[in-house]
Amino acid sequence: MQESNITSITDFILLGFQSLQSFRTISLFILLVIYSMTVCGNLLIITLVFYSKNLQTPMYLFLTQLSLSDIMLTTDIIPNMLHTIVNKVGTISFVGCITQFYFFVVTESSECLLLTVMSYDRYLAICNPLHYTCIMDSILSIKLIIISWLLSFSMPLIDTVTLGLLYFCGPQIIDHFFCDYPPLIVLSCSDTSVLQLEVIFLSFPLVILPFILIIVSYIYIIQAILRLSSFTKRQKAFSTCSSHLTIVSIFYTTLFCIYVLPTRGQSRSISKVLSLFYTVVTPLINPIIYSLRNKDVKIAFEKFICKIAL
Repeated sequence: MQESNITSITDFILLGFQSLQSFRTISLFILLVIYSMTVCGNLLIITLVFYSKNLQTPMYLFLTQLSLSDIMLTTDIIPNMLHTIVNKVGTISFVGCITQFYFFVVTESSECLLLTVMSYDRYLAICNPLHYTCIMDSILSIKLIIISWLLSFSMPLIDTVTLGLLYFCGPQIIDHFFCDYPPLIVLSCSDTSVLQLEVIFLSFPLVILPFILIIVSYIYIIQAILRLSSFTKRQKAFSTCSSHLTIVSIFYTTLFCIYVLPTRGQSRSISKVLSLFYTVVTPLINPIIYSLRNKDVKIAFEKFICKIAL
């Protein structure tokens, strides 16, 4: 069949979680609560960092950018999920679907790059503490943030444009709760080999290389911690990077389960649950992990509440 004879579809139908249709009200309420808590929690982190002078360090500056990325991600995903739950199935235009895919990739890319920058910051703080303030100054911090966002917004454009130029002639049903790459590409009537090569090529600087750099950073960090003379010093050093390490573990575990491990034999329901975890749950727990496991954030929050109460 010639592509010129294909009638390209103009919208898609998102099925979401059809098995939960009998629990629509509960699902709607839970998602609304999660979305509200995610936005409020991450906005609180951003507010505390800019409010408290003790938190105005490179590590917490990077954390504000991670919170911003989490807000963008959950805002890109959850409103459409709510629409799907209310209407039993969700209809999204072709342009809307491609746009959602683009911002999804942007936020996931920024998360990878920002987590890498944060691991480099922890590496300098623990492995080279005497020169930390000289190396990781405000200028370098801002440069790393700008580079991370520029790469996150520019590189996914390549995949998005190629995806947008594909023909989708039906079926128009996406068995997912958002416009993700795997369920979209199987609906295309075009040759997707170029797109698949682009995805593999771009995943290296945006996902694989950052992951390798994080692993290398933590190898050096762990070696430096083990060389410390006392248990108290080792515990204190590890506590400065434990929150970041927890977030990295959760984020990359779910990411690799979806996009790297073989999906043959994996049910669509399991795939959607895993996707739900890193698109909805992870942005919610990131500020919780940093607030519960960080004394500086707790102190800044208490001072902030006292100032509001007065």
